[in-house]
Amino acid sequence: MEKNLTNTQQIVLNSLEKSDQPLGAYSILFNIQKKGIKSPQQVYRALDKLIEIGAVHKIESLNSYIACKNKNCDIKKSTSFLICEKCKNVSEINDNNLTDEFSKLTKKSDFKYATHNLEIFGFCKGCR
Repeated sequence: MEKNLTNTQQIVLNSLEKSDQPLGAYSILFNIQKKGIKSPQQVYRALDKLIEIGAVHKIESLNSYIACKNKNCDIKKSTSFLICEKCKNVSEINDNNLTDEFSKLTKKSDFKYATHNLEIFGFCKGCR
């Protein structure tokens, strides 16, 4: 993704890209300890940078992280996810109309929309 990643950032990103589910910071640490990363602070610093550049998203309700698979992602504006309650599969919603709709909705309440983190829970096709 990003050419200027530190070794730790690249290892953390690779771990998330290989995972089929969101991972917590300590799960990431457990997965990468053999690569010389020993402290949670190293993982959290790497995650902070990866989030900042849009390579990783935090799933707030699960306190976990996923690698972004959307090359045109605009992490600074908003994130929207579908989360399966059974298998914990997470899919990012890539719909620019959501931002417009939230702007219209909040304007009705005299509120200036800036960003959102939307997490919709339900059941994926495989778990229904």
